[in-house]
Amino acid sequence: MVALTTAYSATAYTNSTAAAAASKTASTTTAVTPAAATATDDTPAATVEFSAAAKAALEAKNLATVLTEVRQKMTALLTDAKRTTPLQGGKLALDMSSLDARELYAMANSTDKTAFTDDEKKAAGLEMQRRFDAALAGPAAITKVTGNYTGLYQAAAAYLDSLGPEERADPKTVAARAALTDGLKQLATDPKTLPDAGDDDPVALYLALQEAGEASGPRDIKDVASDVRIAIDKKYDAALANGKVPTFNKNTKVGTFIDLSSFDSRSLSAIVLNQDDEFSDEEVTAANAILRSKGGAALIAGYQNAAKSSDPTAFSQNVIGIYSSMSAEERQALGWSDQFYQAAVNSFATTSKLTEMFGDASSGNATNFTSWFSK
Repeated sequence: MVALTTAYSATAYTNSTAAAAASKTASTTTAVTPAAATATDDTPAATVEFSAAAKAALEAKNLATVLTEVRQKMTALLTDAKRTTPLQGGKLALDMSSLDARELYAMANSTDKTAFTDDEKKAAGLEMQRRFDAALAGPAAITKVTGNYTGLYQAAAAYLDSLGPEERADPKTVAARAALTDGLKQLATDPKTLPDAGDDDPVALYLALQEAGEASGPRDIKDVASDVRIAIDKKYDAALANGKVPTFNKNTKVGTFIDLSSFDSRSLSAIVLNQDDEFSDEEVTAANAILRSKGGAALIAGYQNAAKSSDPTAFSQNVIGIYSSMSAEERQALGWSDQFYQAAVNSFATTSKLTEMFGDASSGNATNFTSWFSK
């Protein structure tokens, strides 16, 4: 298994807070491709490894500077979205994907009552939880199919390790990370039994909330569409202000190419689905091409990583993870149906059974079926 699934966001799809810090993208989610982990038969999971440069970019500023900048960013986000609060009906209604993990934590825990409203602090907390839940969605789906919890705990540990210095030092995070370490130790000897790592175990809590249907989900796709409409219109305005005609022709010599490739997959999906007819045919066509390119890239990366693995089920696990890390709207926009997911599950089950049967038939022979895949 590979790190493709830590969040549907960790290939061309995954939202990476560390990447966001490094890139300083203004209003869209940045993707980072994690270091690929080679799967083994006993550890079918992977972790996201953030580069030293990304971590350094995240931690370089002092906290006072972070607080000042995130205040400015929040004001701009609210202004662009024409909102006075990031919440609606108690739920997150503002795209906060451009804020990095350290900025969110600083806002959520600010003691300056004049700097951020209660709604803004709550919104930061909701966005933090949403990102953690998104990071576990793919690995949790793989665990459900394979019964192996190791990858899920590795994904959670990697996510906590990617956070800013203040959040990593928070007693709650320290306790959660210690619980994950304990869980991984237990899984080393019994990978298919959920560890008993105490009340601070964030994976156990996530699974309980998921079971109860209370895990945080993505923002409403109509809210995403509204944000994306505003962002595209700003691109048009900028082009016209420079005396150029906006166009989707990247080879233009006289106009300004409107590049949608920086939008995250959910934003692109909102354009493709075009539920409220907010987007032109040209915009839908451009978004569809980019979305399908990213989807194809994710599958190719999953296949290439699986080819390096000694686990014959690695590719089917990657597909399960990628699929499950997407929202329903993203899958719909890509045309990835339930049958697509079921095919991956069936492939895993069949390959696992054949491997087991061949292993039984080859018992006593050092050259068994599984070892052939590492040649």
